[in-house]
Amino acid sequence: MSEIFLVAAEASGDRLGASLMAALKRKDGGVAFRGVGGDAMHKEGMTSLFPMSELSVFGFADVFKSLRRLRARIREIADAIIAKPPAAVVLIDSFGLSLRVAQRVRRARPDIPIIKYVAPQVWVWRSGRAKAMRPYFDHTLALFPFEPEVHRNLGGPPCTYVGHPLLEEVPQMRPGESGRRRREEKPPLLIVMPGSRRSELRSLMDTFRDAIASLSRTHGPFELVLPTLPHIEREVREAAASWPVPPRIVTTEAEKFAAMRSARAAIAASGTATLELALARVPHIGAYRVRWWEAMIGRLLVKVKMALLPNILLNDRVVPELLQEDCTAEKIVAAVQPLLDPGEARSRQLEAFERIDAILATPEPPSDRAAAIVLELLTK
Repeated sequence: MSEIFLVAAEASGDRLGASLMAALKRKDGGVAFRGVGGDAMHKEGMTSLFPMSELSVFGFADVFKSLRRLRARIREIADAIIAKPPAAVVLIDSFGLSLRVAQRVRRARPDIPIIKYVAPQVWVWRSGRAKAMRPYFDHTLALFPFEPEVHRNLGGPPCTYVGHPLLEEVPQMRPGESGRRRREEKPPLLIVMPGSRRSELRSLMDTFRDAIASLSRTHGPFELVLPTLPHIEREVREAAASWPVPPRIVTTEAEKFAAMRSARAAIAASGTATLELALARVPHIGAYRVRWWEAMIGRLLVKVKMALLPNILLNDRVVPELLQEDCTAEKIVAAVQPLLDPGEARSRQLEAFERIDAILATPEPPSDRAAAIVLELLTK
């Protein structure tokens, strides 16, 4: 029996790891798993070394505060791999953590294949990470079609585009006949997605509340749905308790996708949520704010002209980007209101979102392609 050691640090990585585990089991019934993951990976057969939340940090300040704990967990992961070597190691998301685990394992056990699932976004910032990976990773699995060429040009390890995992969810995200009718009915359904990290909630929930209050006065009544995750549900409910339009808070993927099938428009934190909404063909705006000094560092290092994934894929600023000083209730309302009614702003987004399917298309489901590469490396 081949054992694969997987590590995920965030909710998105947990879902990605679970899909990969399911695909590996379909292709090889004799595979087993160890590592670190969340509820989704646990359901696929993993017992986590420790809670995945121990690895989930975001932003420079959070990393500094959690540095001692993170170092201890990195040693714990590497020691577990070295003490009982698996057939392969798959390190998902969190580049800094993944690199440090890979360095420790490679020094002690150079025979173990190490795969990085989710190529670091070297096209955004810190391009030197691609070359830094080469001695420690045997293969990188990319979510976006332009990434293999970027990593090759920067001297990284072999990199293959396997496809974005959201492609497998598209049938659940797009409306049928009843959903299309609901999108046109009154009151319109508006989705608010403030992010999956506590730091994002602290930064965005009050601003989103003020935007909702203003929008309810200027546009009239609407139904509000706020998708979140179980680990931050309490904080979300506490923050939303003062909202003038009480949101219906949902915590499952099925509930979130059901809302997307019926939504007229959305307000979302910059990140994967904006790609979800684009694939679901929900017109939306993206907003984000970090501490002022984190923003200063980011502006010095970040190389891309656009921040939202749909805009990057389309190479066009189709979705409004309200970042830092532009992330205000007034500007959010001004950008969202045209999306709630028929018109040029709404039509432009809907037409652009149709092009994303072709940009991301893959010949087989992403998790199956990723599993095939992992199993191929085992045979080598």
